[in-house]
Amino acid sequence: MSTLPPCPKCNSEYTYEDGSQLVCPECAHEWSATAATDSGDDARVIKDSVGNLLQDGDSITVIKDLKVKGTSLVVKVGTKVKNIRLCDGDHDIDCKIDGIGPMKLKSEFVRKV
Repeated sequence: MSTLPPCPKCNSEYTYEDGSQLVCPECAHEWSATAATDSGDDARVIKDSVGNLLQDGDSITVIKDLKVKGTSLVVKVGTKVKNIRLCDGDHDIDCKIDGIGPMKLKSEFVRKV
C-alpha cells in the first residue's frame, strides 16, 4: 500500500513520485513532495493597522473615517466596536456598529483596544 498523500486537486489515491514531484495520473496535477508534508495548520493570521494580532471577540477602534457604501452614513474616527468576528475575504472583520448596524471592515483601518 502506498504511503503517498492523495491528489489535492481530485483526491485520487493513485499518486506516484517523479523525482521531487508528486504526480496524479488521473488529472495530471503535479505538486511538490515537500509542500505535501508541510501542509499542516493554515490558520490565517489577521493583524490590525499597527501589527497587533486580532482574534474573535476583541474590541477595536476605527482609525479613519469610513463611508458606508450605498448610504450617506460615515463611521467616524475613534468609533469603538466590541466583539468582532474574523472571516475570510477582502473585508476580514465582521461586526455590528451601534447606530449603523452589521458591517464588514478591513483590518488595515482598525486598531485593537
